[in-house]
Amino acid sequence: MEESLHILIVDDDEVDRMAVRRALLKSGMTITVSEAANCAEALALLEANEYDCTFVDYGLPDENGLALVQYAVKLDVQHPLVVLTGQGDERIAVDLMKAGATDYLPKSLVNPPNLAQILRNAIRLNRAERDSIIAAQQLQETNKLLLEQNRALEEQREQIEIQNLQREDFISHLTHDLRTPLVAANIMFGLFEKEAFCPLSDSMQEALDAMSRSNQNLLELVNTILEVNRYESGNKALTMTKCDMWDIIQATIEQLQPLALYKSIELTATSDVPDPTSLKVLGDCQEIRRAVANLVGNGLKFTDVGHVQLKLGFEPAQIEDAVAMNGWVTIDVRDTGLGMSAEEQQTIFERFRTGKHRQSGSGLGLHLVARIITTHSGTITVTSNSGAGSLFKVRLPAHQEGRG
Repeated sequence: MEESLHILIVDDDEVDRMAVRRALLKSGMTITVSEAANCAEALALLEANEYDCTFVDYGLPDENGLALVQYAVKLDVQHPLVVLTGQGDERIAVDLMKAGATDYLPKSLVNPPNLAQILRNAIRLNRAERDSIIAAQQLQETNKLLLEQNRALEEQREQIEIQNLQREDFISHLTHDLRTPLVAANIMFGLFEKEAFCPLSDSMQEALDAMSRSNQNLLELVNTILEVNRYESGNKALTMTKCDMWDIIQATIEQLQPLALYKSIELTATSDVPDPTSLKVLGDCQEIRRAVANLVGNGLKFTDVGHVQLKLGFEPAQIEDAVAMNGWVTIDVRDTGLGMSAEEQQTIFERFRTGKHRQSGSGLGLHLVARIITTHSGTITVTSNSGAGSLFKVRLPAHQEGRG
């Protein structure tokens, strides 16, 4: 059902007003008509009522149609204004359109079809313009809101950067200040063990060993915090050379074998390739050795019975392996320790993630391992079951002589 339209007809000639009214009523549209005989009456009606369209005679007794259009614009009349005149002057039409009229129609063309068409077109055009204005205003408000949000986000980002710099500076100074006395204490413990100051009784030796172990554990924790901070701040400097992975594994075994013997755990290393010394990785050999040693040390810590095994291997490159075109050097670290649940495996490499076991440390060791491996474009995964040990698998891009 077509909507009902409220139309205002402004004309000082009653016969002309009647002709327009009849033409509108015969147009087939549902229309309610109001009338005004001059500009003053029309302005009063426009201020007091809402209309869908106003038809204005150009020649009025007090003002002409152009003046009425200008007054209507000042009143912020939102509906279309159609001017009717018998003069047919194109110059008048241009002036009216510039002033704010929606359309122009000579009185000689006033009939139901023409009025219906011009009315529908005027209303459609007017509504389209209003919708466009509303959309533009909404877009402007949205842009303003986005700019405000962007400014707020930028301020937050700057604040976060400042806080990160402050945190990094704090950690750097804290670890440095802690590390200095711990190193000095280690030197002092060494002098005591050599009986540089006085002979040691058995009970004194036991107490000294306990203090030395505690001091060494604390020094390792401080060093780990310092290394994690360097990686996360992007300040870690790496010395990239060709690393022999078999040498790194053998050095790790030699370093940690005393701990394995102390706990009566078998610590071994094997290779899946005939010549393990052929497997090379381009990286910082000291950092890669640190990662392997942390994995093995972690396995020894959580294994009370059984073994910790290292296995060196090689995986050919796949089509999607853009990072490792020469294939992957793999290091498996398998233990028969406590294992972990599926939930623990999901967070095992997160910073400050600590396990539920009484021997769980700061939660930084495996996080540092993951940082080292990913910095070398490698991957690290874990497979485990509670009470059935764990398997950590490291993959690093293989290096070949004469190739990247």
